[in-house]
Amino acid sequence: MRKLNLQKKQRRHSDLTLYLMLAPMTVLTILFLYIPMSGLVLAFKDYHYNLGVFGSPWNGLENFKFFFISGAGLRVTLNTIGFNLLNIITSQGLAIVLAIVITEMSARIFTRITQSLIFLPYFISWIIVGTFVYSIFNYETGILNNFLTSIGKDAINVYAMPGAWKWIIMLINSWKWSGYYSIIYISAINGLDAQCYEAADIDGANVWQRILYITLPGIRSTISIMLLMQVGRILRGDFQMFYQVVGNNGQLYNATDVIDTFVFRSLVTSGDLGMTSAATFYQSLLCFVIIVVVNGIVRKVDKDNALF
Repeated sequence: MRKLNLQKKQRRHSDLTLYLMLAPMTVLTILFLYIPMSGLVLAFKDYHYNLGVFGSPWNGLENFKFFFISGAGLRVTLNTIGFNLLNIITSQGLAIVLAIVITEMSARIFTRITQSLIFLPYFISWIIVGTFVYSIFNYETGILNNFLTSIGKDAINVYAMPGAWKWIIMLINSWKWSGYYSIIYISAINGLDAQCYEAADIDGANVWQRILYITLPGIRSTISIMLLMQVGRILRGDFQMFYQVVGNNGQLYNATDVIDTFVFRSLVTSGDLGMTSAATFYQSLLCFVIIVVVNGIVRKVDKDNALF
């Protein structure tokens, strides 16, 4: 009995240490994530600066109505979903291909160099990336137009071509994120049972058969989790990417404006906190609904690969 009480006491002391280690992060989470959520009431209020957040009068769903009646709501929603779907497919698909290619390489030094090079873009700031893009597509001094004029072609104003930016943003996003995501898939592939590959080699399987019947099925759960996590953010555009790469170009707003950039520009130009709060509330709520629905579908198809 005394031994059991001593073990319980030791366990309590051990748990107390863990709680103390967890306390700073818990406090920061409450301060910077949960307390600011009280500001969501602005979405249902006619905000006045002199009355404050809780003193301003309620106006029901008027802010949401204004967001959609103005025509911006549907436009930025479709842009956000469209860009994110395109970016998910390309960046995740390219990351899987890179991971498989790297793990199939036999030269270890070349593998490490390649892995480092594809991971490098992740550390480059979007401000620097935006500068690169501007130096390429600038109408007067850009690399692209300098090349076109040097071979006798007419210069093109890419910043006046909204349709082209869907592909430009897709390529930039894939370039920046595919190396980062490939590290996750490389870890998953390295965690597969090596005996499966040895047995496949003995049976005479070629590289394509190993990839198709061992590698891809082996990392299916990782792919599912990664896709579910990305789908959960499908209504959250990468603000830095869109703002730094596209910039304040009114000709491209209809084609490239997402919810995040729309909220920022609305705050800067009009200062309408009620409407912008309604937009962010709508964004978060729809993200939650989408991840629950998609996870439910995955759970019905393959319960083991569901996120929760």
